Amino acid sequence: MTPNKIFSGFSFPRFLIFLLTLLLTCALGMVLYPLPPPPIQFLDAITSNLHHSGAMNPVTAVLLNFRGYDTLLEIGVLLVAVAGIGTLPEAFEEDTSTFPPPSPVLLVLVRLLVPLMVLIGGYLLYAGSKAPGGAFQAGAVLNAAAILMVLSGLSFSKWFHGWWFRAALIFGLVLFLGIGSLVMAVEKHFLEYPRNYADGIILLIETAVTISIGCILAALFLGNPDAAQAQNPAKEKA
Repeated sequence: MTPNKIFSGFSFPRFLIFLLTLLLTCALGMVLYPLPPPPIQFLDAITSNLHHSGAMNPVTAVLLNFRGYDTLLEIGVLLVAVAGIGTLPEAFEEDTSTFPPPSPVLLVLVRLLVPLMVLIGGYLLYAGSKAPGGAFQAGAVLNAAAILMVLSGLSFSKWFHGWWFRAALIFGLVLFLGIGSLVMAVEKHFLEYPRNYADGIILLIETAVTISIGCILAALFLGNPDAAQAQNPAKEKA
């Protein structure tokens, strides 16, 4: 290997970025290493306050109550990612007109699996307050069902295009913010749910977040549905 090939990808801006990243990593390590252990034992604190959270599963209690800000910001970050991908129309430059039509056996299998996956997603959503599960897991299953329909060749433009799909994308975040603002009139703190209604509020938020996550992950997979609408000629067969 010649020296020219070794240094062909080298450039001063890349080296500068690498150096700054290395310095930042070292600085963070120097700050975090001498920190003392946290004085609060989080597991004990969560367990002792679990009955006030509205969820019997400690993970759900943390994500939707004790640290609801984190979940709220996660939904916001996913929406920002969708908005960024939506500005890339070249994501659907591939010509799909030469794709073979979907097999009838595949279409029947998809029609059997998709309702089952939706049922599983609903179960994960409902069971999330008492057992492993919740909005993110349920949303991922719904997204898998959507991707299965897309990869099987079924027409998806009517499902992943239009104002209702955009509304579903932001539904979870808008409801999350709305409930957080509404409870401020009762508990005086953002996202501090009334104890008597915490379980119902968490289930309502998880339902909205499940819908949004399923649509967000589908949008991340599809890229820009607007750009794909005119390029995907596959038609759903009865």
